[in-house]
Amino acid sequence: MANLSQGGPAAVTAAARLADDVLFPAALATDASDVVPVELLDALADAGLYGLAGPAVDGGLDADFATVCAVVEALASGCLTTAFVWVQHLGAVRAAAASENEAMRGWIGPLCRGERRAGLALGGALSGQPLLEARQTSDGWSVSGTSPFVSGWGRIDVLHTAASTGDGRLLWSLIDADETTTLEVERLDLVALNATATVRAEFRDHPVPADRVTSLAPHREGPTPPEVLRVHASLALGVASRCCRLLGPSPLDAELERVRDELDRLEPATIEAARAKAGELAMRTAGALAAKTGSRSLLAAGHAQRLVREALFALVYALRPGSRDALLRQLGAT
Repeated sequence: MANLSQGGPAAVTAAARLADDVLFPAALATDASDVVPVELLDALADAGLYGLAGPAVDGGLDADFATVCAVVEALASGCLTTAFVWVQHLGAVRAAAASENEAMRGWIGPLCRGERRAGLALGGALSGQPLLEARQTSDGWSVSGTSPFVSGWGRIDVLHTAASTGDGRLLWSLIDADETTTLEVERLDLVALNATATVRAEFRDHPVPADRVTSLAPHREGPTPPEVLRVHASLALGVASRCCRLLGPSPLDAELERVRDELDRLEPATIEAARAKAGELAMRTAGALAAKTGSRSLLAAGHAQRLVREALFALVYALRPGSRDALLRQLGAT
């Protein structure tokens, strides 16, 4: 494992090297795969990046928020598929490290080292009527319902799962990512990032032992935290930055810097529009790359068509209402 114990610039440098030397050269093959090659995820684990936000005492890099965003962007510039599967893991590390459940102590190290890898099932935390609900039992909880988009199936060990308790609380837990009689999945066919092996997960009175609970806390719907939107935008910035590099020097380089700077301010009043700008910029830079490449952009063997599809993913992924409205205004549709 690389010596990245201080996180910060070393982690960003390692991520950029992996993006350029490992992920980008393999990106077309990864895009055509049924599931992201495990050796790419192993490379991120070997570099310590599964523990990017984990505590140093448990083998994590204890990176600050700015570093997390920069690493996400760097990896996304190499291969959005690989970066997207990996980024789902980071919340589970933070949750285990912050948990008051003593049983979670044994999870932090393996999660930081990437020995155990996590996906994300948000069915109970989505706005509106919860899709995933939890009922307390004599020895823990029982979870029922649906989580519509779960990525990394076949490459993850556990699902960091959010389920509503029905009394204003949200239960977060680590659930084994294995099909059983109480947990079934249906593979979704995506036009971009299909190798993320994204599934629809159906839970039917699925048991959750008490020692798998990371937290149980009040849940109130409200604006998406700026930090969440900033991380989402990092994926779009990664696609845009790769397109800019392939295009060569252009005014888009300065625009990329301006959007990044605006996002970094984490202003609640403007962050949704800034998140929309990042997605729109990814689409525009990918379109510019396709135009410069010409008819060869239609060939599956070229990066331009892949980046156009990745830009589409980055544009609409987890698009919150405020960002959607801002994006439609930016696109002249309202």
